[in-house]
Amino acid sequence: MLDLRPNCECCDRDLPPDSDQALICSFECTFCRTCAETRLGGRCPNCGGGFQARPIRPPDKLSRYPASETRVLGSQPACTAARTAESAAD
Repeated sequence: MLDLRPNCECCDRDLPPDSDQALICSFECTFCRTCAETRLGGRCPNCGGGFQARPIRPPDKLSRYPASETRVLGSQPACTAARTAESAAD
């Protein structure tokens, strides 16, 4: 079962279970569409694979099979720079 991770591993943007902006690789690394397409060039920085849209779990299944609450952050230079820029903008 997919974890449905709660954030982009690059910029830390929230990606709720019903987000159409969440993309995953075959290892469930999770990124927002913006980071995947612009910062990462369409390739997962962890495994080198491509991305697919993350499926949306039906709301009636979330109570029994909840999304993960564990935030994962990558250490790739493009991602740390993205988070620094986001922090400076706040």
